[in-house]
Amino acid sequence: MPVIAYGTFRSAPGEVGPAVIEAIKAGYRHFDLAHVYGNEQEIGVALKQAFDEGMVTREELFITGKLWNSDHDVDVVPRAAVHSLMNLQLEYFDLYLIHFPVCWKHTGLSTPSFGASEFGDTPLIDTWRAMEGLVERGVCRSIGVSNYPLLLMHDLTTQAKIQPACNQIEAHAYYQRASLVNYCLSRNICVTAHTPLGGGAANEETWSTPSPLKDPVIIEIANAHEKSPAQVLLRLLLQLGIVILPKSVKPHRMAENLNVLDFSLSEEEMKKIEALDKYVSYKTNPNPLGAFLGGKDAYCAEGTDIFD
Repeated sequence: MPVIAYGTFRSAPGEVGPAVIEAIKAGYRHFDLAHVYGNEQEIGVALKQAFDEGMVTREELFITGKLWNSDHDVDVVPRAAVHSLMNLQLEYFDLYLIHFPVCWKHTGLSTPSFGASEFGDTPLIDTWRAMEGLVERGVCRSIGVSNYPLLLMHDLTTQAKIQPACNQIEAHAYYQRASLVNYCLSRNICVTAHTPLGGGAANEETWSTPSPLKDPVIIEIANAHEKSPAQVLLRLLLQLGIVILPKSVKPHRMAENLNVLDFSLSEEEMKKIEALDKYVSYKTNPNPLGAFLGGKDAYCAEGTDIFD
């Protein structure tokens, strides 16, 4: 798995296809996708163009997909994976993840639930067994999870026949999650950070959260290395053994996010950044908090926080 991936969340229609092409040209070979992002078909067209034009071969790419919350039922899991692959015009996923540790009632493969969502009744371990079946049938090369806290990770590892290859989580300078990260790494489970920059301007606008990109400590370290704050935040995670998923549709930002392997943070700099940890989730990627609004399973004014 390449340690720097291109993320496709929060990409508008008509934007993500050209962005994927630009990312391939920039050198990205790992692409992080999800059915609920609503852009699989456009990405599929872009990937086919890249293959047809000889920019890259399928074997040179590492493609991650995700199973949405409303597709957890055992009989739906294989159909959901195939549905996504058909959208993407691919034959297999290199990695397929359970997007969130929560089951919602199935609402159709083409209409993933995100609004008035209701809890389903399929246990997570049953969904995982169906995921294991995808590996056995060659639909996925490996399987993993996303947004799993430590206790659920431990519960899964004690029951899984095929161990999870990855846990994709919110992790950044303000939410470093040392216990969860080190637990996963100790068991050879890859940790991938889906919000390596703390969510940037989008999170500032949506959640009114402070951005580590503007932190004086990060800016000071960036200036010392003649790098951008974003590059320092990405380098931090790489040095912690975490795969990073930066996202930008701007070619110069794509190149900048890749250019983080030619410098290192000192032990002193790492300690300074470690001290910035606020241990507060920014509820990104997104937390499906508001997806319950309008339904019977909304248990607070904001919806339902599955991580409470």
